[in-house]
Amino acid sequence: MQLFDIIGPIMVGPSSSHTAGAVKIGYVAGKLLDEPISEAIILLHGSFLATGKGHGTDRALIAGLLGMEPDDSRIPNSIEIAKDRGMDIQFGEISLKDAHPNSVLLKLTGKYGRSLDIIGESLGGSIINISSIDGLSANFSGDYPTLIVHNMDQPGHVAEVTSMLSHKSVNISSMQLYRESRGGNAVMVLECDQEIPTQAIEWLKKLEGVEKVTYYSLK
Repeated sequence: MQLFDIIGPIMVGPSSSHTAGAVKIGYVAGKLLDEPISEAIILLHGSFLATGKGHGTDRALIAGLLGMEPDDSRIPNSIEIAKDRGMDIQFGEISLKDAHPNSVLLKLTGKYGRSLDIIGESLGGSIINISSIDGLSANFSGDYPTLIVHNMDQPGHVAEVTSMLSHKSVNISSMQLYRESRGGNAVMVLECDQEIPTQAIEWLKKLEGVEKVTYYSLK
């Protein structure tokens, strides 16, 4: 057992799952969108829906989208802050298949037109899992710089990505591959030990067969 397991995360309460975890989901989602959010449709599932209001899950998710972290004293006022910044917020409910009880679907639109659909799960103790991005499996924690590449399921794409990271001296901590069907849409999720240079990400975006590149930075 580690000290973190006993005392829990540094956070604005009351719940590490419904509050701190929710802040982190929003924070990671906002970083993935990578531009100011103009509209956020927030669809709550399971326990997030049933008891989230009392635990401040709604305010916590918005706080994360604004770039706040779990110990930020402004979390209770996040909805008002978001509206003052011109963010259109809509809350609703959803039943997600095979989802963790503490789950949310975030449908985000950025100020410059970028959009992103993200399913996040709060696993307890402020530990989260981003389980889906734009309808494709992802499954990463937000604890490492993470590269998500949507591509056609064709030979060579995995080698192109891993070779580029090797050339940039970026070590891969974990790697997951998913596809909808043979020859259809596929996704690579790579958690890395180092940040990936911006020029390398831009190079990936221009590769034939690569449809979308999303990068989560810890900076």
